[in-house]
Amino acid sequence: MKSCSSVPTSLEGLSACECLELYRRRQLSPVEVVDDSLGRIDANNPTLNAFCLVDHEGARSVARASEGRWMKGEPAGVIDGIPTTIKDLTLTRGWPTRRGSLSGSAEGPWTDDAPVTARIREAGAVILGKTTTPEFGWKGVTDSPLYGITRNPWDPDLTPGGSSGGAAVAAALNLGFLHQGSDGGGSIRIPASFTGTFGFKPTFGIVPQWPASAMTTLSHLGPMTRTVADAILMMNVIARKDARDGYAGPAYPGLDIDPPKTLKGLRVGYSRDLGYVKLAHDIKKVTDNAVDQLRALGAEVVEVNPGFADPVEIFATFWFAGAARIVSRMNKQQRQLLDPGFLEGAERGLKITLAEFQDAEATRFELSALMAKLHEKYDLLVTPTMPIAPFPVGRNVPDDSYTGWVDWTPFTYPFNLTQQPAASIPSGLDDQGLPVGLQLVGARYSDTTVLTAAYAIESRLGHLSQPGMSLLRTSR
Repeated sequence: MKSCSSVPTSLEGLSACECLELYRRRQLSPVEVVDDSLGRIDANNPTLNAFCLVDHEGARSVARASEGRWMKGEPAGVIDGIPTTIKDLTLTRGWPTRRGSLSGSAEGPWTDDAPVTARIREAGAVILGKTTTPEFGWKGVTDSPLYGITRNPWDPDLTPGGSSGGAAVAAALNLGFLHQGSDGGGSIRIPASFTGTFGFKPTFGIVPQWPASAMTTLSHLGPMTRTVADAILMMNVIARKDARDGYAGPAYPGLDIDPPKTLKGLRVGYSRDLGYVKLAHDIKKVTDNAVDQLRALGAEVVEVNPGFADPVEIFATFWFAGAARIVSRMNKQQRQLLDPGFLEGAERGLKITLAEFQDAEATRFELSALMAKLHEKYDLLVTPTMPIAPFPVGRNVPDDSYTGWVDWTPFTYPFNLTQQPAASIPSGLDDQGLPVGLQLVGARYSDTTVLTAAYAIESRLGHLSQPGMSLLRTSR
């Protein structure tokens, strides 16, 4: 595994890759890095609300132990001493997992780590705390009855997206380096696009899950980071099998942190609108420019229409059924405490018949087959991640022309239905100066192809600067 060559002087500008190199040289201590991360969390979180739990004492204790291992030249794993976060839908031993809910129905068990948490601990990472989510991760923005509103560091009056909004904000401001997100319909890619960060939804089954999500085979766990290299590093840790996951796929081969200099031979199908999405003009302009960078890297790019109708009703059937599963176990008093939008969806799910569910499953199967056929010709399908810019907080939809969160996320949820790997990488700024994401979608189990292409195009597009970092950071 190759390491990054340049090392910035500011701790807040480090990547995990650069941090590890400094640990190896004994030029930086995990204690220093964790103290810096915690200080900036304390400064930023009152405004942005990215964290629902921060374990100052526990993080510093783990950092001291990591420092001792690095001084001996005996790191516990490939991310020893790296500040990391876990989304509050994922179990963490010793901490509550409350899923943004006042209902009290989702808090236990507290004695177990989910597989992804266990792998991160085993590799020596310092888990700083847990990041915010809407209730049960139900929507594409991040606010909840329990945690309140999470805000975008580019403009605190705007949403960072969701449901992994807290993780995206933490990634954008480098409040820790590696952030675990989950994605049942775009919940990694939506906030990655809205915050100018990198988010990767692996093929379903590559990163193990336990307990199973209420959204079952729609839900994927993956990394959210400032850089593609850091996401590759995190994937090499979390994509290890766990016996508790009954849906586990083939073994993940891993990937070296070594950016390709060319994408010659890569076949890319580019769709601006999937044949049915209305796209903002400035987002189209930014996306076209990003696709030109793929061409400049040697990729063969052909404009395509994937050839499927909007699968929103199919997706809604699975999503409403998952919400109904959660709510069906609650009593009347618990239901009264729920986010009204989540409860409404669950009530719709309770009315879905077995025949309707099976029809949706059959249509989903055909969509997966169609995409598999497309990927016989193209290694990647490339689209915008989002058709719109971030919008004001306190809303589930940008305006009254939309009926629900799925209506404004048309590029993301189809690829939860098909279980394909998909990434959102920052591609530029729109006319308002807000980040725009480019979505890269690969065939099932071609996760390394998606990550390799993302790594290459990142070298052409560069990293977006963060206005929020200079406005909200801790003075040093």
